[in-house]
Amino acid sequence: MLPQALRYPAGTAISAILLCLALVPFGNADEVAALAVVVLVVAGWTGVRLAGTRTDPETRPVRVRRVRVQHRLSSRSWLEMRDDERTYWLPVYFDPALIALPSPTAGTAGARVVTVDGRRFLASGRPRSTEPVGRLIDNPSRSAPDATARGLAANHIGRRLLLDAQSAVGAPLLGVLWVFVAGGGIAAFAGATIVGACAAIWWSAIGGSDPS
Repeated sequence: MLPQALRYPAGTAISAILLCLALVPFGNADEVAALAVVVLVVAGWTGVRLAGTRTDPETRPVRVRRVRVQHRLSSRSWLEMRDDERTYWLPVYFDPALIALPSPTAGTAGARVVTVDGRRFLASGRPRSTEPVGRLIDNPSRSAPDATARGLAANHIGRRLLLDAQSAVGAPLLGVLWVFVAGGGIAAFAGATIVGACAAIWWSAIGGSDPS
């Protein structure tokens, strides 16, 4: 069974793939080829990302601080970690427990997994040695009484889709471009727009969007 933090990104990938497969009977050769490319990219990249969250064989003690970073239309959770040698930042998939995570706190870290009080937070990208770009919002040093409830509310599927749907604003431009290059009229425009929107939502989700 997938960890809770990976269910939403995996769900968006499955939805995008099913949509592409549903459109195959209505497409011509060029459109079917484009749908096949989308399916391969979504399935392949999702597989790579999810496989990379396996348990790390080696861990080390660190001081952990959760930071939510807002940059343009994106919002992501990062864990700022300090050990005896350096300070670095790791993007992680959203987990309701992140909201209740006191900062700083003690934990253990590997290359792709950070564990705090038995809770595993899974990397959604590569670590970096400099602060992420954007507005940084730190967790408080003490967990708020309603932190658990706010975490569960933020994890609601509707709220997550509303956040990630912002990245789909350019999907109509993709539809126009497809019709301009390959033709097909209104039906082709609608299909390309829908596929582009689903792919954009998946891309935001697989990158570790944070709805909090």
